[in-house]
Amino acid sequence: MRKLAWVIAVLALAGCGEGRDVEAPKPKPAATSAPAVAAAPQWAVEVRGQTPQAVSDLTGWLIEHSFMSNVVRENGKERVLVGPFSSEAEAQAKQEQVTAALVRAKKRNIETLVVDYPTAQ
Repeated sequence: MRKLAWVIAVLALAGCGEGRDVEAPKPKPAATSAPAVAAAPQWAVEVRGQTPQAVSDLTGWLIEHSFMSNVVRENGKERVLVGPFSSEAEAQAKQEQVTAALVRAKKRNIETLVVDYPTAQ
């Protein structure tokens, strides 16, 4: 009986090598992520006065009229920006709204410009 069990085990192990010509599926390489797509350009509306006006007064007025603004310092100068917006058309629409509000409030010597939103603050 022991010999029979041993013979069966040997035959079972011998059968394990069958089909060696069939290739096992190769592991797929890890998916590589695509390079990050550059962020879409962002736009803003710069609001600036031709006369020296306190930045806090200008940003306060913008907030009172529901325009959220940011103050960005570049080359020692402070810039008041409304935005960012994902498209130039969106920034131009907001520019029209800000300009209309300035006209209604009879604010003079303040201009609005559509500009590229600075990437590093």
